[in-house]
Amino acid sequence: MSGAEKIAVKVTEIVPLNDLVTRFKFERVDGGLLPTFSGGAHTVVEMQDGDITRLNPYSLMSDPMDQTAYTISVRRDDEGRGGSLFMHTRVALGDEMVISYPVNLFSLDLRAKKHLFVAGGIGITPFMAQIKQLERFNGHWELHYACRTPALGTYGDELRAHHPNETRIYYDDQDQRINLADLLEGQPLGTHVYVCGPKGMIEWVRNTAQADGWPREAIHYEEFLAPKPGKPFEVKLAVSNKVIQVGEQESLLEAMEREGVDAPYLCRGGACGQCETSVIDYAGNFIHRDHWLDDAEHDSGEKIMPCVSRFEGKTLVLDR
Repeated sequence: MSGAEKIAVKVTEIVPLNDLVTRFKFERVDGGLLPTFSGGAHTVVEMQDGDITRLNPYSLMSDPMDQTAYTISVRRDDEGRGGSLFMHTRVALGDEMVISYPVNLFSLDLRAKKHLFVAGGIGITPFMAQIKQLERFNGHWELHYACRTPALGTYGDELRAHHPNETRIYYDDQDQRINLADLLEGQPLGTHVYVCGPKGMIEWVRNTAQADGWPREAIHYEEFLAPKPGKPFEVKLAVSNKVIQVGEQESLLEAMEREGVDAPYLCRGGACGQCETSVIDYAGNFIHRDHWLDDAEHDSGEKIMPCVSRFEGKTLVLDR
């Protein structure tokens, strides 16, 4: 990995939580302590899938101060590119794997008077660590968690048992909905809102809060975008003096890594900005899928985020 530093770990626990989600525990191979992290951090898990190296980010959900182990929860995605299926079907107890040092792009703003958490589905995982962090310091928080059914409400029972006054769960199959407008309206001054879940939920919370006059710095969100397949395309890398082919099932970032080109990253999901790359020349159309560049930067044709974005056309020359 040319992003964060690596840690060699072994899998010491695999717990299926429901039909879609399985929890994995990692401990260091050398028996040492893992780095502490702050709630909201993620690690990038390296998977050797035949000739393909998959690198997927997963939120850390264990106690940030527990240095003996990390835990993540992985939702199986049968329509994805194979990372979650690899974790669900190929990883066994005792396996040795490589993960990155924790990176936090979704940290708590500890200046906030109160933390309002809005989670959807597997988006509950970063909040598990954030809640543990806040409980340690008697922080003020509340959680509103939407999931499809009680059976798929990962960690719902645990949260309600330990934090009955702070936790509210909504089930789609019972037609329960978060009344977001009233929820935001009733918060004390100095509250920050955090949302993690499906893209539609993130946009809904961000747009509703902004329309309600919430300051931008009080609205926090996290969504790791999986690179989507697309038509193969060719790229010239000016600094490396290479011409590479990007396959339909791989990202531009993965293609560069496959060819031995050093390309930095922290999230691999279009959120951190670390892999931002300047465009030297192009003839064609960009397919921008990141959260990092703004609309004007997307329209300029001067930058691309190789982790999630693609290109269709004859010529693409990058400053790599």
